[in-house]
Amino acid sequence: MTEAAPAKAKSFAPPVPESITETGLSFQFLADLALKTAGTESSLTTAIIAERMCLPLSLVEDLMQHLYREKMVEIRGNAGFNNNRYALLDRGWETLRRVQEISGYVGPAPVSLTAYTAMMRSQAQPDELVGPDQVATAFSDLVLPDSLLQTLGFAINSRRSLFISGIPGTGKTSVAERINNALQTPIWIPYSVAVDEHVINVYDGHNHERTLDESEYDVYDRRWIRIMRPLIIVGGEMTLESTDLIYNRAARYYEAPFQIKANCGTLVVDDFGRQRVEPEELLNRWIVPLERKVDFLTLHTGKKISVPFEQLVVFSTNLEPSRLVDEAFLRRMGYRVRIEPPAEDTYRRIFERRAEMVGVSYDSSVLDYLISKYPKERRVMKSCEPRDLLNRFLDICQYKGLAPTLNVELLDLAWDNYFGIAHV
Repeated sequence: MTEAAPAKAKSFAPPVPESITETGLSFQFLADLALKTAGTESSLTTAIIAERMCLPLSLVEDLMQHLYREKMVEIRGNAGFNNNRYALLDRGWETLRRVQEISGYVGPAPVSLTAYTAMMRSQAQPDELVGPDQVATAFSDLVLPDSLLQTLGFAINSRRSLFISGIPGTGKTSVAERINNALQTPIWIPYSVAVDEHVINVYDGHNHERTLDESEYDVYDRRWIRIMRPLIIVGGEMTLESTDLIYNRAARYYEAPFQIKANCGTLVVDDFGRQRVEPEELLNRWIVPLERKVDFLTLHTGKKISVPFEQLVVFSTNLEPSRLVDEAFLRRMGYRVRIEPPAEDTYRRIFERRAEMVGVSYDSSVLDYLISKYPKERRVMKSCEPRDLLNRFLDICQYKGLAPTLNVELLDLAWDNYFGIAHV
């Protein structure tokens, strides 16, 4: 990141709320959350509750004083300015059980849906446009035609959807996964979002990579954290139900669906057409979000809410597009590309680059021999095969205790075990 980039990023730091009203949440919601948080702590002070709720000390002390006046907690002493020691009373424990029946969420205070929407809209487009150099760097480990890199650059800058097709093994998934590499500016996301008394968990430690640089900011709303722009990949496990809010009945709060966790990043629908949902159903579900950048989710009460749909969506398929969707939907795609099998010179470059990467030495005649095998067996060259064949060769070397020097005999053995031979 350049010197100018942090300055731009800091201008987006969410301001610290100076009053309950500025949190965007109701006083009662926050008082209930403070009570639930208190119920999980053995050593109870205002500072500890404020740390857990990610709110300023003064605001949390106002909440604790409210609980004290309602005879839910008692004061056990003073630990500093705006920092008292508390203990729950019987009435507090009784209220806690009732509150937990509504929502079991305990953790950083959520942000309002309005605040979340505003922040996602403001960060959807990266501060700096991506140019040819950044695109080339993002895909530097792949051998791709310049025309394809150009189209990928158009899609990345515009944030419009991308439909990638081609036969298996041509590198569609590899291309889709690297699109996000061109997006280097971190973003702010909240731990969770509140809608009335309902809480929707947004932050996902598996899919969100924290920058852990919030300490560079003098002050910011600690309900938000900085992450790299997310890359979410969904495949055959995807269902129509997984595109909506997921209600945890045991914990009594919601988990955001994958497309919301991908906001301001890249969402890859891999092997499109092989999901547990029919392509037409999924595309009908997302026609409005793709066009209007807004999605509609449903709470278990039946209430619908609108949320930002601000990610670059990439559909990758090895099926013929005409078999999956009609032309009307394809017109709604921002860009369409078809990745073809590599030409011989491209195949050679892929093999050479991969061999160098994994430390395999070989004579040029061995690569010539490999190229000659394809027409003999009437096989189509595929971009994934240099990697796969070299991996099989390294497996052989490991098993036999050989140095990684490729020859014709070992190449034939790797070839036969990759494409399959009869064992008689």
